[in-house]
Amino acid sequence: MNILVVKANNRPASESVSSKMYETFMENIEGVNVSTYDVFAEDMPYFGQDLFNAFGKVESGEEMTDIEKRILAAKQKAMDALTAADVVVFAFPLWNLTIPAKLQTFIDYVFQAGFAFKYDENGQLVSLMTDKKAVILSARGGVYSTPEAAPMEMAANYVKNVLAGIFGMEIVQEVIIEGHNAMPDQAETIIAEGLAKVAAAAKSISAVTA
Repeated sequence: MNILVVKANNRPASESVSSKMYETFMENIEGVNVSTYDVFAEDMPYFGQDLFNAFGKVESGEEMTDIEKRILAAKQKAMDALTAADVVVFAFPLWNLTIPAKLQTFIDYVFQAGFAFKYDENGQLVSLMTDKKAVILSARGGVYSTPEAAPMEMAANYVKNVLAGIFGMEIVQEVIIEGHNAMPDQAETIIAEGLAKVAAAAKSISAVTA
């Protein structure tokens, strides 16, 4: 089994709960091939006109600029990493109600018709990654699981909508740690209980391959 862990926080684990979730998962996964795609360490130019210019030059045979070469290579690397994975783990924080821009770039790279999904002859979306499973590990300092706040949470919900709703992956584990900043007197317990769930998620995946 090949596990791809998409790490989307470059803050140290001593300061970041989602980084600690990543470390905890890595410490408890075993018996599988694990690779990390660190979106902050990769060269990932932002999705935009440079990519579309590059597509055009590939077709015409024109010489590409450095940025066009870089973004094509980065996009292919992300797609190759996703293709090789049986299980994809996303470890990310809620920043300003959404995901880090670097994680958005990774998703933009792989969110491609003909790769992650397609449209049938009736114009209906068909998911192309139904053979893959996904794990969501996310941290948010506030509490967004209440009915009032849930509509504002656009990190975990967005990632799940993309992976399950569009790509067709089965989300087999989801661990959300929340409220540690809003309730500092309970932070230690909230984080410890959440990390225990992360460890259990990693071990459950390891057990499948045992």
